Amino acid sequence: MYAVIETGGKQYRVETGMLLEHERLDGIAVGDDVEFDKVLLVVDGEDVRVGTPYLDGATVKGELKSDGRGKKVIVYKYKSKKGYRRKQGHRQPVMSTLITSIDR
Repeated sequence: MYAVIETGGKQYRVETGMLLEHERLDGIAVGDDVEFDKVLLVVDGEDVRVGTPYLDGATVKGELKSDGRGKKVIVYKYKSKKGYRRKQGHRQPVMSTLITSIDR
């Protein structure tokens, strides 16, 4: 059984027991329970439910395991023959959630 959820403007395929890395959610601390209600698709064997765009009553529940930042991305701007060079780094805030259940 798996589901496709939407969070942080992105879509993720999740299964029970997997660790999901996603965008930071405000107001939630490590150890809290998380409920994703924007469920797009639920597949259970031969039974497939597709939302338009979301499924009514379907939720994916999980427990927040960690809160941190992702890998550093270097942003380098450069214009040839003009002496223009700008280097800047960025680390996106991310959270890890252990998916505990998929409710259809």
